Amino acid sequence: MPRRTVVFLAFLGAYFLSYFFRSTNAVIAGDLSRDMELSASQLGFMTSLFFLIFALAQLPIGAALDRFGARRTTSTLMLAGVAGNLLFSVAPSFPLLALGRALIGLGMAGVLMGALKAFSTLFAAERFAQVSSVFVGLGSLGALAAATPLTLLNSAFGWRTVFAGGAAVILASALLIARFGHSPAITTAKAKDKGGFSALFHRLDFWRIALLNFAVGGTMFAYQALWAGPFLSDVRGLDEVAVGNLLLLMGLGVMAGYFLMGRLSGRVGVPVTLVLGATVLTLVQVALALTSPTWPHLVLAILFVFFGVAGAFNVLTFAHVRFIFPLSMTGRAITAMNIFGIGGSALLQWGLGVVIGLYPLVDGGRHPPEAYRISFLLTAGLTALACTLYLPLVRRPQ
Repeated sequence: MPRRTVVFLAFLGAYFLSYFFRSTNAVIAGDLSRDMELSASQLGFMTSLFFLIFALAQLPIGAALDRFGARRTTSTLMLAGVAGNLLFSVAPSFPLLALGRALIGLGMAGVLMGALKAFSTLFAAERFAQVSSVFVGLGSLGALAAATPLTLLNSAFGWRTVFAGGAAVILASALLIARFGHSPAITTAKAKDKGGFSALFHRLDFWRIALLNFAVGGTMFAYQALWAGPFLSDVRGLDEVAVGNLLLLMGLGVMAGYFLMGRLSGRVGVPVTLVLGATVLTLVQVALALTSPTWPHLVLAILFVFFGVAGAFNVLTFAHVRFIFPLSMTGRAITAMNIFGIGGSALLQWGLGVVIGLYPLVDGGRHPPEAYRISFLLTAGLTALACTLYLPLVRRPQ
């Protein structure tokens, strides 16, 4: 088997797990809230810790990727995910549950960035967007596993057993990367060139791309990984299996979006594709804000598919910064960009929990439709603003 394929598959298994564990709480939110007596704010904060720690780790991970390579950096970090799953599975209280979630986020924080760093030297720059889109498309199957299959596993064994088993799976994946991963040789001198991270943060075009990633990626993961589930159960009154099925459709949309963006960006360019995705995502959120229990289930399913498709386009922000900065800075460029997508997920998950928690519970413990309507409108406005600020980059040559 070619070396490129072996490296691709080793990282793909880890990214599948990363996607799975970032998405689990949307399905088990009801059981978590009941078993641990969590409020909406606590649930949002605890879930957001995955993304918050993930984001905070990006800058040191970027430096480590450029200095030590993807194989050692990624496999070592994944051990924190093993510990986090074990702690989450036995946590008797909210603080320990939150700590376990944070450790899972730390363990998964280097997977996608490690893969992209490895691919940056394994594949030519013009193929980077296509290879990356296929990688994240296949890896997003983890979100599908965190929908209906997770619902069935949770019903059969309970969420604690699921996370205990997940620790063993993450350990096996880390060992595969340690054995078969790729670590491009980058000297310490090269890793420190161009002024380090300051070369990134002094560029206005970097901030335009980063804000779009914050809005599109943050919004998509905030709902897919948490608030889409409670929205479907509270507003539509769906049971766990029906919620899992719609989240499965959303995950299929994400996967389709990952494959579609590579082909579309090859035809019309990365910036145009990003604007198209942000526009569709904004319109879908407005439609969801207007939804009511009388809307046909099919319409809701279609909206969730398009939510996933459009939200997936945020990954092209990595391809955009890949064109802007030199190869020796790839690790820092993509991890700095990832701060905004993952950081947006953390802040929006937490923030939406606060907004939703402002509304008094109705009908036996449900949050009212108005709470979710305001949430969708807020994130739709953020997406539209970020897209507007990004527009000047569309007119520039790549």
